[in-house]
Amino acid sequence: MTISISETPEDLIRRQALALGFDDCRLARADQPWIAGARLAEFVAEGRHGEMAWLETTLERRSHPQAMWEGARSAVMLGVNYGPDHDPRDILAHPDRGAISVYAQGSDYHDLIKKRLKQLASWMAQTFGSEVKVFVDTAPLLEKPLAQASGLGWQGKHTNLVSRQFGSWLFIGSVLTSLELEPDPPGEDACGSCRACQDVCPTAAFPAPYQLDARRCISYLTIELSGPIPAEFRPALGNRIYGCDDCLAVCPWNKFAQDAREQQLQAREVLKAPRLEDLAALDDAAFRALFTKSAVKRLGRDRFVRNVLYAIGNSGDAGSVHVVRARLGDEAPVVRGAAVWALSQLAAPDVFAAERALALPAEMDEGVGAEWGQTPA
Repeated sequence: MTISISETPEDLIRRQALALGFDDCRLARADQPWIAGARLAEFVAEGRHGEMAWLETTLERRSHPQAMWEGARSAVMLGVNYGPDHDPRDILAHPDRGAISVYAQGSDYHDLIKKRLKQLASWMAQTFGSEVKVFVDTAPLLEKPLAQASGLGWQGKHTNLVSRQFGSWLFIGSVLTSLELEPDPPGEDACGSCRACQDVCPTAAFPAPYQLDARRCISYLTIELSGPIPAEFRPALGNRIYGCDDCLAVCPWNKFAQDAREQQLQAREVLKAPRLEDLAALDDAAFRALFTKSAVKRLGRDRFVRNVLYAIGNSGDAGSVHVVRARLGDEAPVVRGAAVWALSQLAAPDVFAAERALALPAEMDEGVGAEWGQTPA
């Protein structure tokens, strides 16, 4: 890259970031006071993090960027657009198909973005002699508040980042650096009086604007929760088997959204609208093969098939009973329990009663017994 003597370090960093394939690059101070740490502490104290114990164990390190790295002075915030070419909610009208969150339909974004972050960080270290550290989602760094501080967007009423240029569809990565960089203006909240994201939520996961109770969120329930999903939320899942895009997709700022230009982030055809019956039959090897290079793979086969069976139970298709029955003897208790619930939703009362009579007494000791207490729909 040819460097002009009139270009500032900030100009050079932005230009290099865009050349590496990032769609946006903004700068923020990493050594300024902020309230994000206190808000996270309140979230955890209220128990809204559910089973995500790592939020509690890393709370102190998440309290401020310098709690992660004392030498951090600035943050280079990067955005990669993953905008879909359709409304992700369209799949909800097809109950025999599984709805997988947009971000997980392509290749795992962690791998793509981390590679580019390392390239940018290496270039910064060589060019400016600065210390650098890279982060993409998996480290205890509050990236969304930093993204808002940099002007990459603002945290909307659904607590996710909203971009004026890309709407709801922006992956975030960051490079913390010892460089003293001039920050960009922070993102200004442009939600106004709109409450579309709150109103559309199937499980009422937003107790107030800008607040989330993860324990009610379908993304949490289908991805983070390890055991059975509470019965009160199962009908609201519909055919959502991995995550939920409703609050993102409904945002009016998506009128400015763009289709993802990165080929690896575009949806794989096989994951756009997979048949639930096919997914319910997956064993571990088939699951791993189908979701190779996908974020879904980290979920594991058992939790995924659990979700699929809940979706089949919600389909109203009595013709799927044979698919459900095949999972009643699954090795994983969480799968068997989901199969029992699905059977209770689809089978005639006499059929369900007959299956219940065949259940072994030992089954009642593995947490599946409560599912047999369901009243058939």
